[in-house]
Amino acid sequence: MTTPWMLVTGGSRGIGAAVARLAAAKGWAVAVNYASNERAAADVVAAIETNGGTALAVRGDVGSEADVLRMFEAVDRRGPLKALVNNAGVVDEASRLDAFTAERLDRMFRVNVLGTIICAREAVRRMSTVHGGTGGAIVNVSSAAAKLGAPGLYVDYAAAKGAVDTLTVGLAKEIAGEGVRVCAVRPGIIETEIHASGGQPNRVAELTPSLPMRRAGSAEEVAKAILWLVSDEASYSTGAILDVSGARSVLP
Repeated sequence: MTTPWMLVTGGSRGIGAAVARLAAAKGWAVAVNYASNERAAADVVAAIETNGGTALAVRGDVGSEADVLRMFEAVDRRGPLKALVNNAGVVDEASRLDAFTAERLDRMFRVNVLGTIICAREAVRRMSTVHGGTGGAIVNVSSAAAKLGAPGLYVDYAAAKGAVDTLTVGLAKEIAGEGVRVCAVRPGIIETEIHASGGQPNRVAELTPSLPMRRAGSAEEVAKAILWLVSDEASYSTGAILDVSGARSVLP
């Protein structure tokens, strides 16, 4: 039997890396996408291979259609794609909307929205029975910010993730009869490097006292939710958006 492949965008760190490692432990061959940190992606691949799994590091900026096409073609050469985890995303420094630049907005939506849509398109072209595929699953990584709005921080990021939620629901209905399920997870405050990339390296520690569970979530906890949605145990779940946010429903 041919080992099914899962492509994890933004798989070199944080939630993506946790998904890649857990997927490999569950028998998936994993394509670990990265935009620039080749060493981090190589480390994830090495950890998977050390434990007897199969993995491939694939460079590509999901904000570039040409890169996305090359990324999927690299997976095609290794085996059949059966799952896509649309995890790659960016934030920016905390700011009000009236200070946003066009450059910031272009990056925010090019990566978080257009990249997610184009990756989903390529996955559908490979997995949908309409295109000769045998089915599969797509899980989009959204954010609790889509519901909270992130005022004074990054309403552009929240809006982008709101688009991801809408994409999830619409695409799930569009291809429900073609063997491909589409779901999403909405993580809350998770202990990953993304906070530092947005200029707030201490954000988790600062928010922890105000969180309902008095702790942040871990990348591994989000990964477990994603792997469940991909699995046959979730075979009747499509168009579903699963909150992994520790009951966080308001901004402090």
